Amino acid sequence: MRALQWFLAAGLAVLLLVAAGAASAQLSIEQKQYYQDWLKTADRAEDAVNAGRASDAALENLRTELDSYRSIFNEVRGSNSDRIKTLQSQLEALGAKPEEGTDEPEDIATLREHLQDQLDALRVPRIISEEAYNRANGLISEIDRLIRQRQTKEFATRGPSPLNPELWPAAGADVDQALRSLGNEIISNLKTDVVRTEIRQQLPTIVLLTGFGLILIARGRRWSERLGDYLRTFGGNGSGVWSFLVSLSRIFLPWLGVVLLASAASTSGIVGVRGQLLLDQVPNWAAIFFCFDWIGRQLFVIREEDKKPLLSRVRMAELRIVIDLLAVMLILFDLVQLFQRIENVPDSTRAVVTFPVIVLSALVLLRLYRTGPLRADDADSEQEESPRRAGFSKFARQVRRLLMILGVLSAVAAALGYVTAAESIIFPAIKTLALLSIIVILQRFLGNLYGWLTGKGEAGRDSLFSVIAGFVLVICSLPLLALFWGARETDLLEFWSRAKQGVSLGGIEVSPGTFITFAAVFVAGYTITRLLQGGLRNSLLPKTKFDPGAQNAIVAGTGYIGIALAAVIAVTSAGINLSSLAIVAGALSVGIGFGLQTIVSNFVSGIILLIERPISKGDWIDVNGQMGYVRDISVRSTRIETFDRTDVIVPNSDLISQSVTNYTRGNTVGRVIVPVGVAYGTDTRKVETILGEIANAHPMVLANPAPSIVFQGFGADSLDFEIRAILRDVNWVLSVKSDMNHEINRRFTEEEIEIPFAQRDVWLRNPETLQGQARPTPAAAAPATPASTKPAGLTEADMDGDPDGDY
Repeated sequence: MRALQWFLAAGLAVLLLVAAGAASAQLSIEQKQYYQDWLKTADRAEDAVNAGRASDAALENLRTELDSYRSIFNEVRGSNSDRIKTLQSQLEALGAKPEEGTDEPEDIATLREHLQDQLDALRVPRIISEEAYNRANGLISEIDRLIRQRQTKEFATRGPSPLNPELWPAAGADVDQALRSLGNEIISNLKTDVVRTEIRQQLPTIVLLTGFGLILIARGRRWSERLGDYLRTFGGNGSGVWSFLVSLSRIFLPWLGVVLLASAASTSGIVGVRGQLLLDQVPNWAAIFFCFDWIGRQLFVIREEDKKPLLSRVRMAELRIVIDLLAVMLILFDLVQLFQRIENVPDSTRAVVTFPVIVLSALVLLRLYRTGPLRADDADSEQEESPRRAGFSKFARQVRRLLMILGVLSAVAAALGYVTAAESIIFPAIKTLALLSIIVILQRFLGNLYGWLTGKGEAGRDSLFSVIAGFVLVICSLPLLALFWGARETDLLEFWSRAKQGVSLGGIEVSPGTFITFAAVFVAGYTITRLLQGGLRNSLLPKTKFDPGAQNAIVAGTGYIGIALAAVIAVTSAGINLSSLAIVAGALSVGIGFGLQTIVSNFVSGIILLIERPISKGDWIDVNGQMGYVRDISVRSTRIETFDRTDVIVPNSDLISQSVTNYTRGNTVGRVIVPVGVAYGTDTRKVETILGEIANAHPMVLANPAPSIVFQGFGADSLDFEIRAILRDVNWVLSVKSDMNHEINRRFTEEEIEIPFAQRDVWLRNPETLQGQARPTPAAAAPATPASTKPAGLTEADMDGDPDGDY
């Protein structure tokens, strides 16, 4: 069976080489040599994967070589696309090649052959690169899978238990041997003439580095405070921005001092190989400690800035100590790993040496869990928390509880012999806790910075900007979280490489570059559209003779056209070909059309309203019994503000398909009708004269056409008259009617003209049953009231007029 598999594989390889040899006629000498080198590397990678005996480091190096080849092949397989399309279109323009035995004009045949040779010369490298790219991609996937299998196996492998006393003497001897070797190297180097000579030659540099390092460690924090005092002179005092920057300098300057001291020790040459490996890690360890100490200080600053702190000062001080201890645990773990790499100790020694660090880390996490929020007996516990702070407090408790559980599980797993699994759980958990704390601190800083720049102050912490900033920080931290929990850098690079190639959605290749290009072009077009709208609204259109409704329509139409053009240009710039979605879009359009026909109808009606402008912003209209002023016309609906100051959203289709009364379209001239009745027996000509004087005297009534007095007829209780007048502004119709009624009451009282009220004659069959008779009290005449100075609110009933439309 294995022989058959080998035979098939060999046959396939021969076929590929034959195909490559036939195609190599189209390749240059450099391309042929590069392809031969690639074949050798690919064969070596296949042998390493099949054997499975190469180390992880060797596999990683081999993977790096394959990835470099894959990148080149990926570029080549996508090159010359435009030129190939041009040649194909030229060949299509020549028509189909005639069948064998049919003559073709010599010029056309020569041109066809020339174009075909050019097309083959461009296609062959792409075909070979496509095959090589797929092979490289497959080999990289196999290497990644092999490494992950090894990591999984190592994670689940049980080693010697560190609780076995038989392992302790050997582990102690290994540690003692490592310390003795380090000390012996330093002593031996000090005794050599070469090192002494090197020290004498580098003594000024060593002294200078040591002096600057000690000064930065001793005076760095005080210099940071002076820097903060200087920065606060630029403003923003109390915003917390400069304090944050000062806090960064407080850890950077001492860390730089440690780096200088390590450089001085390395320059002296006395540390030896083991000592140099330790010195190379000292800056990293100092960075870990200073970073954790900075986190503790920043959490304390946050506690001091909060009006309702979650922790008391005592617990906050305890929390800072716990955080510093977590940094010490990470440093000890790195030291143990370095000890294992240098001395190449057995697994038993590694388990015994690592176990105390794991247990101490678990105890620190347990102490962190016990350092919780304020209890009921604390002084500030009576203060109520806001929903946001309550949610954050709950999240913090859940994180502490999870860390405590992981710490206990890690200690138990290490005791049982699963040291690798314990290391892979507890120390990434500590790093994750530090990263989450940094995210919270940075989000607060960005909120403070936004509040300072915008003048919002502390409100900037709860703004939308702060939320978006936190979301972006979380997204940016995902690669670090992946590295903490076992992902390799090559895994992240592979993910990014595949993401750059994009994914196919309905025949459309979508990649980060495509999305970024689309977003950038669309945002630019959207911004230009808004700027153009602002220029039209504020600068150009106010200088024209267009009414406000027409100006609003032009601005809105410009916005719709600009956004549509921005979307089309963005799609074109991103290189998205939507032709492949035409069939799918055609199929979906039927269902979408039925489901969204109402929305589409309103949208089309909105476009018609903006173009024809039967109504405009500010018009007084009546539609479906809803009366009010038009405040806004959008694509889907129109907002009407009624006279009782409520907003009514009317679908645009109603404004197109139904009857709409527009009282102020074109102009604000309108009619007012004031009905009045007088008692029978009154001189009708006298009443007509008085009403005419009242109408002509009002300042809102137009003289041309002149107001008219109509004697409507003989009512059941009165002689009915009407004042019909044209107003220069119909918006004042209710105020004018009120003013005229006041004036009518005054004049009729002066002229002793009676305004009757409804009366009925009642005949009683048994008058003896009446015990008494109520005496009516005459109504006093109302005093005259001056005319109003502003229009009164209207209702639908106030607009009922004469249906015949006569004056």
